[in-house]
Amino acid sequence: MKKSPLHDALREAEKAFSHDEVPVGAVIVDALSGEIIASAHNEMETRHDSTAHAELLAIQQACTKKGRGRLEDCDLYVTLEPCPMCAQAISFARLRRLYFGAYDPKGGGVDHGAKIFNASSCHHSPEIVGGLEEQKCAQLLKEFFEKKRG
Repeated sequence: MKKSPLHDALREAEKAFSHDEVPVGAVIVDALSGEIIASAHNEMETRHDSTAHAELLAIQQACTKKGRGRLEDCDLYVTLEPCPMCAQAISFARLRRLYFGAYDPKGGGVDHGAKIFNASSCHHSPEIVGGLEEQKCAQLLKEFFEKKRG
């Protein structure tokens, strides 16, 4: 059985954890070839940049690799429901599908909060599948924040 690209996103999230970053990982897959063309994890602390979310870094990599600003033939896999900033970037990039792990009732922008893809101002909404490997993705985040508090 072939593993899901979400497992690769989880590996990225584990890298973030090891660098004391909020453990969120993302990969972008070319839907035609199945090849992972970008992978990233949160780097907000490392880069001293509040916009260095895994999704944005992966979108930037994929756009550079494709040589264009639209990714309509690509799918994004991310370990946590994207925040409103990242959801808007997903819309602008015209990603075909969004797959995510854990839901984020506090900071999410897809199924929670701003619900970016439901807004009348949203120009593109990807197909969305949430809750993949939800327990595993949520557990990594829980461990990170427990470690921070402890």
